[in-house]
Amino acid sequence: MPGKRQRVLCLETDSITGDAEMPTAFVLINTELGTEMNVLKDVKKVNGVEEAFAVYGTYDIVVRVRADTMERLKETVSSHIRKVNKVRATLTLLSSEDTK
Repeated sequence: MPGKRQRVLCLETDSITGDAEMPTAFVLINTELGTEMNVLKDVKKVNGVEEAFAVYGTYDIVVRVRADTMERLKETVSSHIRKVNKVRATLTLLSSEDTK
């Protein structure tokens, strides 16, 4: 549609297998004070979490999550990451281009 801005979610292609594209998100996490390392350890155990780092700044932890479907990605963030003990708040950023 010319002249109309479209929001497009570009999904990644698995660089090893070349398989179907997989949705990716970055989740920024605020934790309760002093619990960052425990939360980081628990978040790394969540299925679909590919990387997680403790960081300095407004957020305490940054997580990269991938799933085979957008529905599974939403479930991972909502039902697993956000329910980790001592997680106060999250901000989820959906990847709009290849992160490699």
